[in-house]
Amino acid sequence: MSLDPKAFPIQHATVREGVELAFIRAGEGGYPLLLLHGWPETMRIWWRNIEPLAEAGFEVIVPDLRGFGLSGLAPDGAYDLAAHARDVYALVHDVLGHERCCAAGGDLGGGVVQDLGLRFEGFVERQILFNTILPILPEQYAAAGLPADTSPRVRQALDYYLRQGGDADGLAAELATVEQRRRYISQFYGSRFWATPGAFTRDEVDFMTEPFSDADHLRAGFGNYESAIGNRPLSEAPKFFEISAVPTVALYGPDDHVIWPDFCERCEVAFSDLVGPFVVARAGHFLQWERADLLNNTVIAVLRDRLR
Repeated sequence: MSLDPKAFPIQHATVREGVELAFIRAGEGGYPLLLLHGWPETMRIWWRNIEPLAEAGFEVIVPDLRGFGLSGLAPDGAYDLAAHARDVYALVHDVLGHERCCAAGGDLGGGVVQDLGLRFEGFVERQILFNTILPILPEQYAAAGLPADTSPRVRQALDYYLRQGGDADGLAAELATVEQRRRYISQFYGSRFWATPGAFTRDEVDFMTEPFSDADHLRAGFGNYESAIGNRPLSEAPKFFEISAVPTVALYGPDDHVIWPDFCERCEVAFSDLVGPFVVARAGHFLQWERADLLNNTVIAVLRDRLR
């Protein structure tokens, strides 16, 4: 697998007024499969998945979300779930002409997948989620014997969340050089223990951090956290306060020190049509990279009936 940023042709499209997304489209003519990255990621986190899934018969669509990587900044300043969901719907449905798709994602990307499936009924036929944010359902979680709040283990890793959501300008000012910005992002692939130990070589970390060299794009990425914490106006309310009936396959990489340790139990509450969750050994937050073959095979098995 090449770490060449030009390994796949990059396309650009204006999907909504003033919103330009960069994206990869591989296997055109196959069943549409949307792959969404999280934070601190770009489309590059899917480099190990694109070719195998395209060869299996999918039309693999991998965008950079607004404000990330090669995509443009948000003209309206919105970086919330609804804004991302409307962008990718416009890309897949309006620009590329697909009435239906399957979607996969973790972290922020998984949240966007969930919003997309609820916001546009019937558009997401199935969703594959891993190590992602989950709906805010305090009463339902409590009824299942789960705490409404996160565990102490997760709180210990929340300093980044509080700074990015509550002091984004201050943090951005501290990350004044390319080297400082890339070093900050590299922590999430190493010393912060999001990834399973040894999952990323130094060259691979460099590959993942390079898109965050630009100060404006790094600052835009913080906007997702500001939206979540209430310090940035929402474009509209997210579809994140209800149980999803979209057929869901859930995976969980247990070496992740930021997602809820009871992620599996919460999934059983959040999705009414659920397969799994399956615990994936030797995987953490970046499961699509850490256990790429396993995820690829899962996608193929789950969607075999959609392949020609």
